[in-house]
Amino acid sequence: MWLIVGLGNPGEEYASTYHNVGFRVLDRLAARQTARVNVHKERCGAAVISDEVQIRGQAAILVRPQTYMNRSGTAMSPVFDRFGAAAQDVIVIYDDVALPLGKIRVRQRGSAGGHNGIKSLISTFGSDEFLRVRVGILPEREIDDLREFVLSQVARDDRELLDQAEEVAVNAVDTLIGEGIDRAMAQYNGIDLRKKEN
Repeated sequence: MWLIVGLGNPGEEYASTYHNVGFRVLDRLAARQTARVNVHKERCGAAVISDEVQIRGQAAILVRPQTYMNRSGTAMSPVFDRFGAAAQDVIVIYDDVALPLGKIRVRQRGSAGGHNGIKSLISTFGSDEFLRVRVGILPEREIDDLREFVLSQVARDDRELLDQAEEVAVNAVDTLIGEGIDRAMAQYNGIDLRKKEN
């Protein structure tokens, strides 16, 4: 059983912010399943989970923590317990201000890199060895206040590129599950949507 976790902040006021990339990618992933599975939501502690879905013939649960980003691990603890998840069966999707807008990175493990949601998950899980799909959000313009930026509404000039990146992230999850980490890294880590040939 795969656990696919999208990180973000709960509440309508955050829905269109840079920090909620993980939630939006999860929504796109769920939308792809509607022809085969009626994805409904149920609560598991402080997280909302979907029905079991099938991705590339493998069972998966889509999980949206309902705590604020920096407490994502707290929300996930009962989900991990309920499904007996091992680190290698977890895929976490999240925004990354260390990556330029238009790029994504698939990783097998690693530090939090300053991302509070990942830091919280590592603390709860007791391991940094879970799969990640990082979606770049750093625009080319200068940012004065990082916290203010990630919690701001996505700028009109960034929307198209971020939409494309979120779709690529969905494809990356599909490849991760169907073909494995090495194939996913080879296929997606070199993509730069800022370049027209991509």
